Amino acid sequence: MEKTLHQYDEVVKECRELFANKLQDYGTAWRILRLSSVTDQIYIKANRIRSIQENEVKKVDEGEKSEFIGILNYSIIALIQLELGVVDSPDLENEKALELYDVQAKEARDLMERKNHDYGEAWRDMRVSSITDLILQKILRIKQIEDNQGKTLVSEGLKANYLDMLNYAVFSLIHIAEQDSNQ
Repeated sequence: MEKTLHQYDEVVKECRELFANKLQDYGTAWRILRLSSVTDQIYIKANRIRSIQENEVKKVDEGEKSEFIGILNYSIIALIQLELGVVDSPDLENEKALELYDVQAKEARDLMERKNHDYGEAWRDMRVSSITDLILQKILRIKQIEDNQGKTLVSEGLKANYLDMLNYAVFSLIHIAEQDSNQ
């Protein structure tokens, strides 16, 4: 588990650095995105990953890694939007956005630790393609919950699904890093 925690922290650190750099370039323009728009951004990225995994030819020179980073960062954006609500214009300073990022990343990490304890790190034996499918399934669940105006009868809510997608993205990025280091 210690290895997983270290790898988890390294992945989140890399994703946070990109998030911070994009904050410098764009500010917090994402604050205007409705949750359904964030969900659709995650869907586009997950669908592209699946396309990369299934097709031998790609016409854009970006791989799975950048898309999983996008899924992680958009999942954190969704969690922040869930907590703060949507606004008509950017309303956060970059430092505050990074503080909120860290809060959500820590909550996801804590959840991962609890689930890893119960599941025995089963994700390590999974294929990245299977994790991609799980992310797509979570997105479809989220879309259904959004279509139901957030009401569920027996299912987890939006937050739990975004946290799971964030953690699935981390697991995929760990797998990709391990594959890269073995080549």
